[in-house]
Amino acid sequence: MGEAEALKKLEYLSLLSKVSTELESHLGYSDKVLAEFITDMGRHCETVDEFDAKLKENAAVFPDYFVRTLLTVIHAILPPKPKSEKVSKKEPSGDGKEGGIMGVGEGIGIEMLNELRGKEGLVHVSQIATRKLSSAKDVVKRDQEVYVKVISISGQKLSLSMRDVDQNTEDEDAVPSLRPLKRMSSPERWEAKQLIASGVMRVDEYPMYDEEGDGMLYQEEGAEEELEIELNEDQPAFLNGQTRYSVDMSPVKIFKNPQGSLSRAAALRSALIKERRGVREQRQRTMLDSIPKDLNRPWEDPMPETGERHLAQELRGVGLSAYDMPEWKKESFAKALTFGQRSKLSIQDQRQSLPIYKLKKELIQAVHDNQVLVVIGETGSGKTTQVTQYLAEAGYTKKGKIGCTQPRRVAAMSVAKRVAEEFGCRLGEEVGYAIRFEDCTGPDTVIKYMTDGMLLREILIDEELSQYSVIMLDEAHERTIHTDVLFGLVKQLVKRRPDLHLIVTSATLDAEKFSGALPSEMQSRIFDPSPPGKRKVVVATNIAEASLTIDGIYYVVDPGFAKQNVYNPKQGLDSLVITPISQASAKQRAGRAGRTGPGKFYRLYTESAYRNEMSPTAIPEIQRINLGTTTLMMKALGINDLLSFDFMDPPAPQALISPMEQLYSLGALDEEGLLTKLGRKMAEFPLDPPLSKMLLVSVDLGCSDEILTIISMIQTGNIFHRPREKQAQADQKRAKFFQPEGDHLTLLAVYEAWKAKTFSGPWCYENFVQSRSLRRAQDVRKQLLSIMDKYKLDVVSAGKNFAKIRKAIAAGFFFHAARKDPQEGYRTLVENQHVYIHPSSALFQRQPDWEIYHELVMTTKEYMRQVTVVDPKWLVELAPRFFKVADPTKMSKRKRQQRIEPLYDRYHEPNSWRLSKRRA
Repeated sequence: MGEAEALKKLEYLSLLSKVSTELESHLGYSDKVLAEFITDMGRHCETVDEFDAKLKENAAVFPDYFVRTLLTVIHAILPPKPKSEKVSKKEPSGDGKEGGIMGVGEGIGIEMLNELRGKEGLVHVSQIATRKLSSAKDVVKRDQEVYVKVISISGQKLSLSMRDVDQNTEDEDAVPSLRPLKRMSSPERWEAKQLIASGVMRVDEYPMYDEEGDGMLYQEEGAEEELEIELNEDQPAFLNGQTRYSVDMSPVKIFKNPQGSLSRAAALRSALIKERRGVREQRQRTMLDSIPKDLNRPWEDPMPETGERHLAQELRGVGLSAYDMPEWKKESFAKALTFGQRSKLSIQDQRQSLPIYKLKKELIQAVHDNQVLVVIGETGSGKTTQVTQYLAEAGYTKKGKIGCTQPRRVAAMSVAKRVAEEFGCRLGEEVGYAIRFEDCTGPDTVIKYMTDGMLLREILIDEELSQYSVIMLDEAHERTIHTDVLFGLVKQLVKRRPDLHLIVTSATLDAEKFSGALPSEMQSRIFDPSPPGKRKVVVATNIAEASLTIDGIYYVVDPGFAKQNVYNPKQGLDSLVITPISQASAKQRAGRAGRTGPGKFYRLYTESAYRNEMSPTAIPEIQRINLGTTTLMMKALGINDLLSFDFMDPPAPQALISPMEQLYSLGALDEEGLLTKLGRKMAEFPLDPPLSKMLLVSVDLGCSDEILTIISMIQTGNIFHRPREKQAQADQKRAKFFQPEGDHLTLLAVYEAWKAKTFSGPWCYENFVQSRSLRRAQDVRKQLLSIMDKYKLDVVSAGKNFAKIRKAIAAGFFFHAARKDPQEGYRTLVENQHVYIHPSSALFQRQPDWEIYHELVMTTKEYMRQVTVVDPKWLVELAPRFFKVADPTKMSKRKRQQRIEPLYDRYHEPNSWRLSKRRA
């Protein structure tokens, strides 16, 4: 007993240390007495609410996530004592029944008395007492009256037990454990027997051990069996016989020649990056070694003076910062910079200097004479900013607005800002813009710039676009998925509305993609003339393929690659893939050299690669990305026959069948392929269908407030910052937000902690959280909240009931369920794909049996990001169209695919048991 007491004392001291560490991490101070007080309080509380209430009674107001963390730490070592409650008994085994013993042998023959008089039953020798008996005669005799528990009834025969029935009170001796017990394997029983025989373990530590018998251990098999779930193969009527296409669907082939030199170079990019990183790190190490030895001495001395190492580290950091900063950044660092060309001309003179100004009258006349007009002109000619103003000056705004679509958010915002200046108004008045999660327009707006996705949503509300007199589809050559769908819809619309004018603009007929991720003022800096004695170098991706003219560019180097977004249906996610460009893109890049003078163009690939490995044109976006959101939107527009829709470049039938199958599983489509009420609500949110379903289910479950926050945080991407020089500190700060339920609740904890600090910027810096991402999440949340208010959807908080939140997440992402693999990692339920929890996850060390992930990321392995623990019963309950409970009388598909692994120890090879190995 002395050793046991010492062990308990060590556990208690370890617990106090952990509580002190949590206090230091969250509150900035720790105290042993305070830790003991909180620990004692927590060990007597069974729920988080009870613990939180007791803390508040003692004037300790902590954030919710911190209270949960403390209670989890305390209960992990000191579980609370359960309150004594009378457990209700279950028939037929709940009550003790009276009977008389007819005969005693290897078992006992029982004749029932009282309410079961006339029935006979048998009690097996193993069901007489909790300990093992050699014979029933040791404890009972003939004609003795006993109390028994009825296990099962079959006609006049009864299966009985005396194990758990008190013969004095006829009540059950003990409440059976709620946790299912597993039968110990033969090696485990043998190991336990040897431990007891050697004196390492005591007999009383094994309550099911029979000391008088053969020394073996017996445990009852748990009543609750392991749940087996498999896919529901029932097909809806509208997809009957077609779902096999989506199962067999492969990633879009974006390589013309997968074995070519360009494809091999793209595949080796990670090795090249690793090699360059190694060279850079070696250069840094060489630089550090060149530092005088007196700076290295504090690190070599095992007992340095106080503060020496800190000073040496600061000096090293200074050296690294100066080394890492390139020359061009040194010249502009801490200086007032100006971006863009500064023109001395007035705004009116600038407008008249644009090439399109000379064609103003002809353009207005062409719009008047034709309902549909295609305008082709180089980038910078003034198409986007001037055509809308010319039409407004010609009076087209009297009948409605002039709408102009842009392929991306930055373009819509920057163009609207410029046009508002030229129009002589504030942004949001006569000229405004609308992008996802942001609407900067007003009742007086007559010229509206928007992303093409926003125009699609307006068609969803008003199919006739009755408030518009002119629609201008700008940058149509980009062939985004929304642009392709808009072309098909607007072609039908102009037939129904003869008064609607449609203008399609393009840089060139064969132009490829042109995009900009930098702010407009940063973009315009590339047009500045180079300083005297300096050479201008513009580093660009396929952004520079469009026909923009940059003065002073005489040399262009083309590596022959571009990043494309490609959908992998087996993984269920889009990924950026480095691929060879098309021949049309190569021509576009060649056209950038020598615009303002003689130039040279260098291609870093062979002519053979150009002719044999590059496709003539790039694959349209609609043929290579996930069409889930687009399919839902088109169904909401009343387009039920998607396979016959007039696409410019129709996607493969499999690419449309797969998202329709997913929408059916989510409950957005019925058996006939028509939109349900749930699907109509899902289409109102600018979210992917699983996120929309997750949000709507949360309203019914009563946790929509938390789900709103989680979705907003997911939309902003990574929120944690991990600088290279402070990785350990950043990981420590991040770990304090970890929640045992998973990463979705971790995101919620971060936002709630930020909210508790009144959305503080310094708090983000201290905790290595990106404040810009949190502010973006706050904006997204406000936009989603306004949509919920518009449709009168309740915003309710679940409080401490996190099971509701996890259930709502499972309702949207049930097809991303994974189960722990007996050998290593996890297996997805849909594709049986081998995946792993990402090391940055809150569940990386916990490894739950069942979980749901948000997305898969391919690095060295297939990693799951944003993982949350789920109950497997929820999958069948929330997605009956997708999952079903496996037939217990048949072997499940998962077990049929499992390999039986032989036992082996660490001293031998795994296959050393084979005869072939022994012969060798």
